[in-house]
Amino acid sequence: MSSEPTFDPMLMFDPETGKNPQAFYEMARGISPVLPGPFGGHQLMTKEGVEFALQNPAIFSSAMEAVDLGQSVPLIPLQMDPPDHVKYRRLLDPIFAPRKMNELEPEISAMVNSLIDQFIDDGHCEFTTGLSVPLPSQVFLRLLGIPLSELDMFLKMKTGILHPSGDDLDQMRESQVAVSREIEGYFAEQIKLRRKQPSDDIVSMFLAAEVDGKKLTEEEILGILYLFIIAGLDTVTDTLECFFAYLAQHPDHRRQIVEDPSVIPGAVEELLRWETPVTGVSRVATQDTVVAGCPISKGDSVGVSIGSANTDPAAYENADTVDFSRNMRNLAFGGGVHRCLGSHLARLELRVVLREWHARIPEYHIAPGTDLKVSFGLRQFESLPLIFS
Repeated sequence: MSSEPTFDPMLMFDPETGKNPQAFYEMARGISPVLPGPFGGHQLMTKEGVEFALQNPAIFSSAMEAVDLGQSVPLIPLQMDPPDHVKYRRLLDPIFAPRKMNELEPEISAMVNSLIDQFIDDGHCEFTTGLSVPLPSQVFLRLLGIPLSELDMFLKMKTGILHPSGDDLDQMRESQVAVSREIEGYFAEQIKLRRKQPSDDIVSMFLAAEVDGKKLTEEEILGILYLFIIAGLDTVTDTLECFFAYLAQHPDHRRQIVEDPSVIPGAVEELLRWETPVTGVSRVATQDTVVAGCPISKGDSVGVSIGSANTDPAAYENADTVDFSRNMRNLAFGGGVHRCLGSHLARLELRVVLREWHARIPEYHIAPGTDLKVSFGLRQFESLPLIFS
């Protein structure tokens, strides 16, 4: 008599899962569309279940209870559910509108080429420190009107939030809270400076902005800026690393980009689907519900596995094949009202890097003997050494 397959949720933290999440997703979906989470609660694994959660914020809340990074203020608009969420998106969406972001393309292109200039003659680079970390950070600081000299401090704070130090969960939590206070203190000082001397940047704009006829409070501005530092300094970095690790190991796909740069927009979408650098998001059930026959109780934590949804064969034909001509929407930037605010900027950065890099460095591979170490929740590479000619 055969036993039912079992699922160990701690496999999410296995080093092999970060390197090869698609195999993990396939195995997990084969067991059940809803699985136990690593710290309790539930994990939604199919595209149908994931889209249901993302499209129903009244049932699956994204408020502070869903993700707590140690901050004292909610991350706006991520940790705001409707109807409050709508009023903040109405303020923020125009800032990141496609037309507005496209105006940055020449500047981003110049940044990319300036970074490539620093290592192209060496015939090799550490991609993380050479390009994937500094580029999104430079773009972010430029938008906020903060000097590039502050970059190292911001990167240190970002690391302290996403990878807190400590030997156990209590110590890590204590470290995370301490760094959060540093971030809030820094931005509080920036707000104070802009009140005295406004300039042409986002912080000054927020001080002048109104929501429902009222000026934003300092707490609201802090919540917006805190989210910007986490999203602006991290997700594009992770995505670039995933893209270039894949392309370095798949020369046929790399040569498609080199030989026909017009495929780049499709390549961005397909690599977002296949790699899904932000593998999932967290929600909290606000009421009893059922997903794929699995009862979920009010107050349960719910992991929404975007990476698994993006590779679900029930939703994508030939889901395990990377096809730059595929023309299907993916969920890499989430979905529903909480869809990523900065997706247009992220896509622009990704397109520009693929175009400028492959125009100058068409052939490259990962340094021999490299054992790639990749985290899972946010698919970050410890290092990505590339060799090229």
